[in-house]
Amino acid sequence: MNLVLMGPPGAGKGTQAKVISKKFNIPHISTGDMLREAVAAGTDLGKRVAHILEEGLLVPDELMFAIVKERLQREDTSNGFILDGYPRTVAQAQKLKEILQELGKNLDAVILITSTEEEVVKRISSRRVCPSCGRVYNLLTLKPRQDNLCDDCGTELIQRKDDLPHTVRERYRIYVEKTAPVLEFYRKSGVLKTVDGSRPLEEVSKDLFESLENM
Repeated sequence: MNLVLMGPPGAGKGTQAKVISKKFNIPHISTGDMLREAVAAGTDLGKRVAHILEEGLLVPDELMFAIVKERLQREDTSNGFILDGYPRTVAQAQKLKEILQELGKNLDAVILITSTEEEVVKRISSRRVCPSCGRVYNLLTLKPRQDNLCDDCGTELIQRKDDLPHTVRERYRIYVEKTAPVLEFYRKSGVLKTVDGSRPLEEVSKDLFESLENM
């Protein structure tokens, strides 16, 4: 099963992708995680995209194309994948179609998880991360046992620059401006399915699985 998850930042794509990944035993490919890991590791890719992520901008299409193509060629995608964070523009959607055609794969469904701007700002700006071990917390839903300290290693938690409210709003603005046409692209292709992501996790997962079962 080859899937793309779409929706504004903070809508719950990553969370739902992990649920799907476990159920169908296919990899969750988060382009955002891949880029952040590259920045943290100080790789050539990380150095190229660090300032772009900090400002909440989109990574250039050709760079994202190369990253995604390389990832989808790996052996663990032979039975399917969940792509989270790509495509974000019509040009990227067309490039993804080219990649899949080259690899002899088809896109089974595009799941749109919706949420409002205020909801995603609240969710994302509440995230805190341990700079030592990488564990992620949320001050609304997953608080550390001690205020602002990691449960695992006791390190003081930080807020990533791309999780600051003004950056989140800029990311949301870019999402609406650049990604909305992609939804129309997939709607015309007949593969787009929509799920309301503002509800509790279990309800969203239930609707999502029902959508997949009815394909």
